Amino acid sequence: MIEKDFKAFVLGGLNVGGWYVGDWRIQRPVVDYSKCVKCWICENFCPEIAITRSAVGPQIDFRFCKGCGICANECPIKAIKMVDEFRR
Repeated sequence: MIEKDFKAFVLGGLNVGGWYVGDWRIQRPVVDYSKCVKCWICENFCPEIAITRSAVGPQIDFRFCKGCGICANECPIKAIKMVDEFRR
């Protein structure tokens, strides 16, 4: 049996989500939970389904976040900021 490193969801009969794409990232989203109103627009717009709901606000699974910045762009109160990704 082959084990795959991917996360897939079925929405309306389509597979959405996919392979680990975190290595593509040059920036990463950071959530300011003191500003977040839990409107979940970020979750709805994330093309990789890397954002999930929690009691404190959106949780980002960085294995699946490619750093596209759509979540930060769509956040109506700008509670998500993109910061440079530092790698060694």
